[in-house]
Amino acid sequence: MNILEYADREMLAIDVANTLAGDLEAALLHHETVALAVPGGTTPGPVFDSLCAADLAWDRVRVLPTDERCVPADHERSNERLIRERLLTNRASAAHYIPLYLPGAEPEAALPEIESLIAPVLPLSVLVLGMGDDMHTASLFPGMEGLAEALDSNAPTLAVARTEVQPEARISLTAPILDGALSKHLIIYGQAKRDALEKAMSLPPEEAPIAAVLSGMTVHWSE
Repeated sequence: MNILEYADREMLAIDVANTLAGDLEAALLHHETVALAVPGGTTPGPVFDSLCAADLAWDRVRVLPTDERCVPADHERSNERLIRERLLTNRASAAHYIPLYLPGAEPEAALPEIESLIAPVLPLSVLVLGMGDDMHTASLFPGMEGLAEALDSNAPTLAVARTEVQPEARISLTAPILDGALSKHLIIYGQAKRDALEKAMSLPPEEAPIAAVLSGMTVHWSE
């Protein structure tokens, strides 16, 4: 794991966008199509604003969320909505989006169909993650039902996350899929998350799910 520190969040966003563009360009030299997995939420938005303008063969890039809330794509809590509005625009509008949630079906029932969409693009070429103060990443939460199965090296591609603190079910890429990405980046802001990351390094993944994917990770941090 390598931690890069930035003077401010604007510099972080620009630098990470350039790094991701370079990673994608390198991957496209060796593969006909490449997969970029990204989080939702507010953290990656400024990165997306720069990355979407990168001069890449975006039509050969497959973009998918690291996790998704089981809500319609136009819902304010939808990760797909943020990704489409902030990343899949400008030059990046040519990229192909792979959803993790299919409306109209129970999450568990839809997993085989969604996994069939993801299978052709694995392993992930480039991964971007965020992390909560509780050391969760994607939708792998400490204490959630099914966490051990989602962390297992033989885990399926996807897991359904239901927690008491979240209003809706979520679908998440599992730990081995995230950890198997060829290039991995974690973006965190503020001292609280820096402290949480350092704590996670000494805890088992069952208590700190982010610990399951830190090997070879580049961490981008700013106050």
